[in-house]
Amino acid sequence: MAAVCVQRLPVISADLSPVEQQFRHMLQQIELEKSLLSDHELRLLEDAERMSRKQANDYDSDREDDRRDQEIVLAQDLEDSWEQKLKSFQPTPRVRADVDKDVTSVERCLADSLVLLSQQQVGSEKLWLLPQTQWQEGETLRQTAERALASLPAAGFKATFLGNAPCGVYKYKLPKASRTESSVGMKVFFFKALLSDSGPPAAPNSPFVWVKKSELQHYLKPAYTMKVERFILDM
Repeated sequence: MAAVCVQRLPVISADLSPVEQQFRHMLQQIELEKSLLSDHELRLLEDAERMSRKQANDYDSDREDDRRDQEIVLAQDLEDSWEQKLKSFQPTPRVRADVDKDVTSVERCLADSLVLLSQQQVGSEKLWLLPQTQWQEGETLRQTAERALASLPAAGFKATFLGNAPCGVYKYKLPKASRTESSVGMKVFFFKALLSDSGPPAAPNSPFVWVKKSELQHYLKPAYTMKVERFILDM
């Protein structure tokens, strides 16, 4: 058998840890101390100097005659207008509780890497697994993994496979009632792939979910989880 591990990479940057925040603050402070004045900061100084000259007793208005007919917009006025625009700006929230709780949505937990699991019939029970299917004679294991992804009902996922070699293998024994003299167990070869197109939104009762690595243990059996976690990287 062959299975595919489809990962949706993070869409937004992750929250900074306390150490990363301190390091960022240090870099910003170093940059501030070593930076030169910008054109806007130079204009602020020029405006401040002009205002101080106007308030001085020896102010000479003839020196400003060339600017008298022009409408002067001070740099501070620009800052005030920019401040008003900033107050009216509403950034998109990083955390969306309603979407993050919907495990069928590929748009959940945008700062984390997600893994696709599908519910499949194995013997007499339904299990959550990486999408897998039986190998057919004449096809390569990667082609089998591609077929496993394409066979998901109403999914429409498109993914870029990372190489032709499997990234892991899982072996298990069949129930005694299903064993034969030539077959007492199964091998599942895993292939890595990155999601490139999520397709249409999934229905609430879809037989697949998108979960974080830390959530795999809630869906997969322990032995299966141990094998899968080896090749799933948090990015």
